[in-house]
Amino acid sequence: MRQYKEIVILLVEDNPDDVEITKRAFKKARIKNRMYVARDGQDALDFLYRKGEYTGESKAPRPDLILLDINLPRVTGTDVLQKLKTDPNFKRIPVTMLTVSNRDEDIIRSYDLGVNSYITKPVAFDKFVEAIKSYHFYWTVITKLPPKETQLSL
Repeated sequence: MRQYKEIVILLVEDNPDDVEITKRAFKKARIKNRMYVARDGQDALDFLYRKGEYTGESKAPRPDLILLDINLPRVTGTDVLQKLKTDPNFKRIPVTMLTVSNRDEDIIRSYDLGVNSYITKPVAFDKFVEAIKSYHFYWTVITKLPPKETQLSL
């Protein structure tokens, strides 16, 4: 039997339908990690820096993984990525762009800014569930995430 590590995932997605589809895909894949949702780029930064409604660790635990959409209101996904990857407190948290954009310039810019992986959302739900299963298996079984105690605290 596979040993999955329980992880905290921050999903940054402004489209409520995509949030629900992602949650359903995780549920159908029988993935039971804690998932928090930020509705735009500024909301994600507030969550990570524990500002506004996210004051305190209980409201905003440090994520082990971040799923980040590119096209977000207020602060774009690439701007969030750039801020995280230049901040010593967050640069080790793996970030995956999870987006409908398949544009070469978005892919190149994301990798230039330090994204760990780039996934284009499949249109078919079953394919999306399979992508989520593979993603989860990779990050919880195959890959060794940096220990939280070695990460800087806020």
